[in-house]
Amino acid sequence: MTIKKVSVIGLGYIGLPTAALIASRGMSVVGVEVKQETVDIINAGKIHIVEPDLDIVVRSVVSMGHLRAVTVAEPADAFMVAVPTPFVHSDDDSHEPDLHYIKSAAKMIGPVLEKGNLVILESTSPVGTTEKLAAWLAAERPDLSFPQEKGDAADIKVAHCPERVLPGYVLQELVSNDRVIGGLSKACSDKAVELYKTFVKGECIVTHARTAEMSKLTENSFRDVNIAFANELSIICDKLKINVWELIRLANRHPRVNILNPGPGVGGHCIAVDPWFIVDSCPDEAKLIHQARLINDHKPHYVIKQIVHAADEFKRPVIACLGLSFKADIDDLRESPALQIVEQLAAKKLGRLIAVEPNIKSLPTNLTSAGVEFATIENALEVANVVVVLVDHKEFKDTDSTLFATKVVIDTRGVL
Repeated sequence: MTIKKVSVIGLGYIGLPTAALIASRGMSVVGVEVKQETVDIINAGKIHIVEPDLDIVVRSVVSMGHLRAVTVAEPADAFMVAVPTPFVHSDDDSHEPDLHYIKSAAKMIGPVLEKGNLVILESTSPVGTTEKLAAWLAAERPDLSFPQEKGDAADIKVAHCPERVLPGYVLQELVSNDRVIGGLSKACSDKAVELYKTFVKGECIVTHARTAEMSKLTENSFRDVNIAFANELSIICDKLKINVWELIRLANRHPRVNILNPGPGVGGHCIAVDPWFIVDSCPDEAKLIHQARLINDHKPHYVIKQIVHAADEFKRPVIACLGLSFKADIDDLRESPALQIVEQLAAKKLGRLIAVEPNIKSLPTNLTSAGVEFATIENALEVANVVVVLVDHKEFKDTDSTLFATKVVIDTRGVL
């Protein structure tokens, strides 16, 4: 069966760009999103997230009738599941993966599945989740056969293909990056490759579903471990009164050394989350990965101690926190250590607290209700006596460094 219609379940930071890109190739795409407000925005040819050039593509494919959004799944040739995989909320900070969004997606598309359909899980997932998805689908549709039972001869093909894109460059990387595709059978992988080749110029590399799941977790765990080394190094350098930025520049002159830059922690929906999926699966074996997570999760608390110490120098401290997003030049606040730091500072009520974030239009309600002010960098620097650089946005890099001269500055990003 030729793939003519694709359904993308979840229209967030990955689902919407993917849906728009496939639609731009002339295919019929229907996006499924539970929030009616999001559906209305997309059907109006607009977007609810910030991603360069995405608004242009969405406006074009919606106006041509290639993309539309709905709240209820409908029949299609291929289904791409791009829903969140957060942690289960618990009091013991166990970081257990929460798969209920994926299970809900299975219940949503199960009733409309037809023989010959392809289901791809794009959500970053613990090892074995694709097999669970297939089992959930089979429970919904006992009249159809699935690869865990029939292999290549199954009515429904199921595969995993993790996204691996950089916010701010999603459209380009969805096209140019290689894709790791893991089917539950060879026929599943072949069918998935057929779909991705309609818009991916990078290589489509076939493996088993479990290996595909682990590849994404491994990539982000590798980065997390290296960031943890840099963050631990920055704390050591503070104690030894060494400029960590100069130290790293010097060490990196070695031809086989490439130390990353430290920061206030690790954020985003990938690096701060994915290593925990490995730790949850193999808690006794993943010792280094676990320790790296603990180091990076501790870094915001270390930065807060620095800020508290600096604020103690003033009778009326005015603290300006520069940046809330989890990385430079984007609006994404998910798992952001900068946001975590500002939230905890607000709870401490050290003094007047100002947040500067040029990529959003308003502060989250929990910050405004806690008395945090929202300001431009110019206004913040005019009144602050303590300045904390939490994100290396271009606006902060371009600011006249002399404006910081009379402030107590805590620069977690090396901007200055």
